Amino acid sequence: MQQIVRIWTEGRKIRAERSLFFLWQKRQVRKFACAKTTYQQRVVAEATKSLPPPLPFLFSGPPFDESSSPRFSSMAFKIDGRVIAQEIKVSIAEKVLQMSREVGGVPGLAVILMGNERASETYVRNVEVACKEVGINIFLSNLSKSACEQKVLQEVNRFNLDAEVHGVLVQHPLPSHIRAENVLESIHLEKDVDGLHPLNLGRLALGAIKPSFIPCTPRGCLELLFRLGINLEQKHAVVIGCSNIVGLPTALLLQRHNATVTVIHKHTLNAAEITRKADIVVSATGQAHLVRGHWLKRGAIVIDVGICVVKDSASDLGYRLVGDVCFEEAEQVASAITPVPGGVGPMTIAMLLSNTLQSARSAFGSL
Repeated sequence: MQQIVRIWTEGRKIRAERSLFFLWQKRQVRKFACAKTTYQQRVVAEATKSLPPPLPFLFSGPPFDESSSPRFSSMAFKIDGRVIAQEIKVSIAEKVLQMSREVGGVPGLAVILMGNERASETYVRNVEVACKEVGINIFLSNLSKSACEQKVLQEVNRFNLDAEVHGVLVQHPLPSHIRAENVLESIHLEKDVDGLHPLNLGRLALGAIKPSFIPCTPRGCLELLFRLGINLEQKHAVVIGCSNIVGLPTALLLQRHNATVTVIHKHTLNAAEITRKADIVVSATGQAHLVRGHWLKRGAIVIDVGICVVKDSASDLGYRLVGDVCFEEAEQVASAITPVPGGVGPMTIAMLLSNTLQSARSAFGSL
């Protein structure tokens, strides 16, 4: 209860910080319409007859008003993923507490980690902290990097059969001797809270059937856009990177919300020229400072998914984290941009918690 009270108090501060963004818009363009925003509305209704209906998200904001865009500012607005993720966790904590009172159980998330890769260990540690904050039980399985594929499949199956576990996450990347597709296929569909099971991705692509879960990082990217009130319809979005984990599902989600999407990969010619035409840029390559300021159209919105470790003698750790986008250059051109760290990363974890809660509600029959 003390944790929930603490999170709720922080949530009040977060709502105050969000209001500063709208006031900042008013100072920039002297045009701001006061309106109540319903943060509890769960479905973004932007479907057209030509495209499948949009998928449910946690937030539906007001349409993006081009005339009140901060694009004419000399510095981009920094999209603080920590602030937005914290507000989402406030809501999840309340629902977990309510679930505990009504059905006597709480969601459970199992995480399988192979080896001691620094970025993966950091992510899993952050997931563990977030689960404890909102009251979700977490079950950790640490395997050696040399563990055979059969051992990984056994661990997945153990959690598949555990009634206290409602979500199974196998942390990527996996060692080269592990066939990732076999591991992902072994996760029960109703526990695929990372949304990467081939059937979930297939449903996302086809559009005819709603996927059980939306992949966490792509969902977090779109959630950031919706929290800013960005209307994706008729926007040109460029996704840099085409991985099955981020690039591909992000492109599919943007398309389902009526954006015109271009995907750039390592074989694309004139990548900078193509990106310069985009209203929205999502980069997920893991290449430090790949996207420079001259790649961007003035006023573009930039979502930086990449996270890279670079040496930094000035840091106590001897290194620092940067993204795909050269932040210092991009913030001079873009209207809004996510920082690294503190942008997409916290949102990925928030979406994982949300998917786990969704799975638990289905298991307990409290849809």
